[in-house]
Amino acid sequence: MAPTTKSKTKMAGTETETNKTVHSPLLTYFSMISLLTLCPPFVILLWYTMVHADGSVIETWNYLRQHGLQGFMNIWPRPTVVAWKIIACYAAFEAALQLLLPGKRVEGPISPAGNRPVYKANGVAAYVVTLITYLGLWWFGIFNPTVVYDHLGEIYSALIFGSFIFCIFLYIKGHLAPSSTDSGSCGNLIIDFYWGMELYPRIGKNFDIKVFTNCRFGMMSWAVLALTYCIKQYEANGRVSDSMLVNTILMLVYVSKFFWWEDGYWNTMDIAHDRAGFYICWGCLVWVPSIYTSPGMYLVNHPVNLGTQLALYILVAGILCIYINYDCDRQRQEFRRTNGKCLVWGKAPSKIVASYTTSSGETKTSLLLTSGWWGLSRHFHYVPEILSAFFWTVPALFNHFLPYFYVLFLTILLLDRAKRDDDRCRSKYGKYWKLYCEKVPYRVIPGIY
Repeated sequence: MAPTTKSKTKMAGTETETNKTVHSPLLTYFSMISLLTLCPPFVILLWYTMVHADGSVIETWNYLRQHGLQGFMNIWPRPTVVAWKIIACYAAFEAALQLLLPGKRVEGPISPAGNRPVYKANGVAAYVVTLITYLGLWWFGIFNPTVVYDHLGEIYSALIFGSFIFCIFLYIKGHLAPSSTDSGSCGNLIIDFYWGMELYPRIGKNFDIKVFTNCRFGMMSWAVLALTYCIKQYEANGRVSDSMLVNTILMLVYVSKFFWWEDGYWNTMDIAHDRAGFYICWGCLVWVPSIYTSPGMYLVNHPVNLGTQLALYILVAGILCIYINYDCDRQRQEFRRTNGKCLVWGKAPSKIVASYTTSSGETKTSLLLTSGWWGLSRHFHYVPEILSAFFWTVPALFNHFLPYFYVLFLTILLLDRAKRDDDRCRSKYGKYWKLYCEKVPYRVIPGIY
């Protein structure tokens, strides 16, 4: 539903197809309606359970069973002025950094309509400035991040409603003032709202909306909230537990890697294929800050003493998984950049030269990498990504299931994404994709799936 950084990248070439539904129409409608109606209340229930119900799903369930719908309405926090101020200041700050910080010019992949988007790659600078500013405000007593945690429910509530309005704006903009020819309606209001009207919506010439929602609001909030939870535990207990340190460090390493690789993310399915609708934008504005950070949210009030040795084992294992995840993308990018004229694990790469026809009828070729990490499985990079999430969650140990919801969600998301990607590539490359699957038979987990 939202970015898990780099890992949505397509195995195939640099051009994208139009947005297609790969599931049955009934399943597609069911999933869309379910996500539109169930995700917003789930965000509130997760926050309530983590913060006010000791992380116990059973305790929350018993409360709802006893009090019913009115009980749920009572625990839903109302957006407050403080919440709106925090969101507005944060969004304005990140938008300003996106526009004003210098960065190199980067061209994205050619779109289905033949457009090539241009970006300013200043994500690392924005990331560093954001974290230094946030920590500096706390250090000098100007703003205490515990305020964010104390108003977290109100902030999530405001984001839920505000992001719905934002998605409506994107829907209207796509009809009235699209930014490029990569736009259009399928004729169904629900599908248009859910999947989006535009591939590359922009405000003016330079402000890319998907870069803002996916990267500068969504992914940046992940790092900001990780620090917030750590500071809240310190302010409450006078110390930070080793479990919280492991969780925070691994999350920050992961998000740091994302911004280091941000211009590669602009070639992924999230940016180059999925349009700007509820699925991507609401997901990045609400789902990422709430769900992706939830293990740290749990640890605030449930500090665990792992001991130095176990903490270091988990930390090293998590960093190793994040590195492998990064190296998968680095390997493929180098392969593409050199048009296959590079070394993969010290050898000339194994590859398939695949031809395909664009929507305009033009025949082109792509190179499909079949060695290195990409010879283990067609989406091997999902394996270390899921393991990374497990390692920054496992410091919470196993008293409650809910901290592991993100790991479960991520696994389902990436397995579904792997299938969607395979289906698109099969449609795009035909016999060449069949040949590729014969050389790399496993979809995600080598030897298993």
